Amino acid sequence: MDDNRARVAAIEDFAATLRKLRDEAGNPSFREMSGRSKAISHTTLHEAAKGNRLPSWETTVEFLKACGADPAAYRERWENANQAVRSVDRLPGDAPPLARPRALTRLVVITALTVLAGAAVVVVVLANRGSSPDQNPSGGAAIAAPTPVVCPVRPTSPPSAPPLRKGDATEFVEDVTLTDCTHVGSGQTMTKVWRIKNAGTVPWEGYQLRRLDLPQHPDHCRTAVDVPIADTKPGDLVDIRTDVITPRKPGLCYVRFKMVDASGAVLFPGSRPINFQIIVNAW
Repeated sequence: MDDNRARVAAIEDFAATLRKLRDEAGNPSFREMSGRSKAISHTTLHEAAKGNRLPSWETTVEFLKACGADPAAYRERWENANQAVRSVDRLPGDAPPLARPRALTRLVVITALTVLAGAAVVVVVLANRGSSPDQNPSGGAAIAAPTPVVCPVRPTSPPSAPPLRKGDATEFVEDVTLTDCTHVGSGQTMTKVWRIKNAGTVPWEGYQLRRLDLPQHPDHCRTAVDVPIADTKPGDLVDIRTDVITPRKPGLCYVRFKMVDASGAVLFPGSRPINFQIIVNAW
């Protein structure tokens, strides 16, 4: 009974996280979220938020993306909930799975037909039988499989909206440094540079990029919250740069910014955030 309560609590806690995220995103309808995703139905998204069962990771990713959230930031929470569900996900009276003998091995004998010095060469391979991929063959503690990294993250488009200032427009040109899914080392400091164009008729003065993914946690890439943009005339290009400090923990860093003016007002509410996404390795 205690196990079942733990299972229900894990599912409901994760569903509550999804519901809170949806509220923070402006409480879009599930049909609207499905339209943003273009990969999952509104009924599946609705079920994910109900708390009757734990959604798959694929469903969770689409739910998060439809709310403008970073899937990498929620992967550990889903893994913890999934582990809690799997550890007790058996009906009352079900027999536990039969244990497989770890010590039993099989011999795979490959006989080379090539004769060397008058004798056949025999290669004997000992293969462990019955051990699962996440089980230590020596019988010790299980070895956790690495969490797969989903990259690139496909950002969803926000609802259509005009720019804050009539005639203002921006155009992304290129990632000058740290292109999507670049592999980098942990605990390093590097510089991210975007190149964008003032594609409108309004001069940019006092503009900046403001980070959306706040607060910054130890397992996130750390950056300045506000990144200044040099004053830019209509039709000109500008390079925007910020220092990035990678975390000690390996994984995906997906960080998003929106352009704001000196007062903090979002300049292009109908445009996707500018972002960088890099894969942090343990080296």
